Amino acid sequence: MAQQAELSAILENFKKNAPEPVKTAITKARNDFIESFDPKAAIQVGETLPEFRLSDAVGNERSSVELLANGPLLIAFYRGEWCPFCNIALVGFQKILDEIKSKGITFVAISPELPNQSLSTAEKHDLKFPVLSDMGNKYAKQLGILFQQPDSLRPIFDKFGHCLAERNGDDSFVVPVPATILIDEKGLVRNTFIDPDYTKRVEPATVLEWINGLN
Repeated sequence: MAQQAELSAILENFKKNAPEPVKTAITKARNDFIESFDPKAAIQVGETLPEFRLSDAVGNERSSVELLANGPLLIAFYRGEWCPFCNIALVGFQKILDEIKSKGITFVAISPELPNQSLSTAEKHDLKFPVLSDMGNKYAKQLGILFQQPDSLRPIFDKFGHCLAERNGDDSFVVPVPATILIDEKGLVRNTFIDPDYTKRVEPATVLEWINGLN
């Protein structure tokens, strides 16, 4: 099954079973952001990736300089472990991780969640790649991929037990736009998938095509 089919199944289940007020609020927030998002404000193919220094799930600092010293870098931003669409995407990357590594590519995932939350995500989904914490979404802001969620969603998150203030260490209620970025060994962005509709993600097969196109 293509990954998008799994994502669509999650969305259809939500449309079918979510209480109407919840469905209305979430759908409106998503559609409003899709309409307002400016893709030209996000990092573009051909640009140099800004440097980062972020902590991994066990508190070790990882830098883009260090990672790029080993060759090309593949980055996936995700909103958090509470997001079922993100979890499908993370598992999708895990499934092709051996192929990614075989091409000399380093893969990391980045979210605004605190390191202890990232560790829980890695363990829960048996992820074998680094999960980094972009606390305060400072790096995502540099890349132009922020979604300031409306306050209308706060009671819904509370109802489902998703306290982003505890997960992220701040009460901004901001999450990154899910983004997948391939950077070559020179630090140049070669491919991106940045869609303001968080129910859509790049197919693993497409990522492998990107990687094969590096040489």
